[in-house]
Amino acid sequence: MKTSELLLDAFGRIRETVEATLEGLDGASLARRPAGTGNSIAWLIWHLGRVEDAQVADAAGLEQVWTGQGFVKRFGLPLPERDTGYGHSSEQVDAVQAEAELLLEYYDAVHRQTKDFLEGLGDGDLDRIVDRRWDPPVTLGVRLVSTLADCLQHVGQAAYAKGLR
Repeated sequence: MKTSELLLDAFGRIRETVEATLEGLDGASLARRPAGTGNSIAWLIWHLGRVEDAQVADAAGLEQVWTGQGFVKRFGLPLPERDTGYGHSSEQVDAVQAEAELLLEYYDAVHRQTKDFLEGLGDGDLDRIVDRRWDPPVTLGVRLVSTLADCLQHVGQAAYAKGLR
């Protein structure tokens, strides 16, 4: 198995779980916060999409889908344009509201950009430094694995929250 095939499979699992989690949910279900303070499904799916979008676009030298394909305007959230959800207050979590169709449409667009990027990767590409602000500097391989870990964790949380309703 090639590196790109492994990564495509892993990111594809996020996409499959996003779709399954969003299936059949209405606006109230998407906005419900477990125990009143947990992250809503809408926020979790939006956030994992933003994380993958921002991290992969940066590593690939591409424009984020969020801004480049107009999703920032379509969502119309009262948040800064480049916001990805890190460090959100309870009020900011509440502000992330969207219908399942829009959340899935955004994630699908992010997934397509990720897929296109990953299809062109070779094993040697994973050693390329993508962020020198850390010690040691972050390689593309490390960035992709950390993005996968974060997104899989959040989609799992969203699936769990769906089961609580």
